[in-house]
Amino acid sequence: MQAQSGTPRLILLLAALAAFVPLSIDTYLPSLPAIARELGSSAALVQMTIGVFLGGLCLGMLAYGPLSDRYGRRPLLLGGIALYIVASLGCMLTQSVEQLLVCRFVQALGGASALVLARAVVRDLFPLGQAARVLSLMQLITMVATLVAPMTGTWLVLIDGWRSIFLALLLLALICWLATALWLKESHVPAQRSASVGVAFAGYLSVLGHRQAMSFILCMGFSSGGIFAFVTASPFVFIEHFGFSPRAFAWVFALNILGIILASVINARQVNQVGPLAMLKVGAWVAALAGLALTAAGLLGWAIPAVIIVCVVLYMTTAGLIGANCTASLMALFQRQAGAAVGLAVAVQFASGMAFSWMVSAFADGTPVPLCVALGIGGVGCLLGFWGISEEQAEGEPARR
Repeated sequence: MQAQSGTPRLILLLAALAAFVPLSIDTYLPSLPAIARELGSSAALVQMTIGVFLGGLCLGMLAYGPLSDRYGRRPLLLGGIALYIVASLGCMLTQSVEQLLVCRFVQALGGASALVLARAVVRDLFPLGQAARVLSLMQLITMVATLVAPMTGTWLVLIDGWRSIFLALLLLALICWLATALWLKESHVPAQRSASVGVAFAGYLSVLGHRQAMSFILCMGFSSGGIFAFVTASPFVFIEHFGFSPRAFAWVFALNILGIILASVINARQVNQVGPLAMLKVGAWVAALAGLALTAAGLLGWAIPAVIIVCVVLYMTTAGLIGANCTASLMALFQRQAGAAVGLAVAVQFASGMAFSWMVSAFADGTPVPLCVALGIGGVGCLLGFWGISEEQAEGEPARR
């Protein structure tokens, strides 16, 4: 199917939908201490709202993908955003941390629709090479939103308290719902849909049994695992171990986001010429080499701030090459089951992120070593995933069809 008219507007809408989840997490982080104080709860219990949100995301993503393969993208997208709006209102009005836990879980169930189905719509509307470019542009916009989200959250908390964050998320969701209702036509035509719900969910078996597909998913999963390990451990490494100020750490964090933005721009410009697999190969190798350099530095006692920052920026930058190209290539393998394919892939990304976050937390010893080793595992795993792609697909280079 050809892309709908008004492609720039369409890409902006899909990027806004894909940004739901990072905005729902990153704008919320600065408000955690204020929430604990106002609701009379412990910091640990308030922090559980993040884990609950990630759990709701995984469950929602596994459901929306196959259901959209059966019933279409648009109705599930509108329903999921509506659920997100209601849950955001609940978060804004909550009077206890227990209520907040429930509302955050429901909010994640709704937000998962935007995260999965925005990508599935790209697969429906664009050929592989162009899909990789569009996904890169979406990631670019999402990364810019992620860069400003913590500052926006802090600003909202200072001006009108933590509840204003959920009001802002509600208004964003309402705008996206209206834009989807007005501008986004159904992209998954009935002739291409699964015959039944059972057949749609059986699409997971097709994906799980497809070696190339699982290679793409593992490549993305290990890459994301390293990123979540950095997000989890870096505040303790830089602020507590190396003595960075919170402002200095914010600059370190911003460098990584800027690296991802730069890689996304390069990928968007080059992927149509060289193909997604060539760009993915570069990303996988750089992630592996940066991760191995970090591991060596950590184990040999060379993990000084400059070394860690350079290697981490290189590792994180590869996300701008790996995510879009893996997702586009994966969905190209499944014409009728793109929803199931992307749902499983994104769910694995978040599951890997939770596993890597647990790993660096469980082995935390006050040094940078657990973080360095985690990124080494993530980089090598990413490269092994890329190696699992068959030579036949690499030679065929479907991006140029």
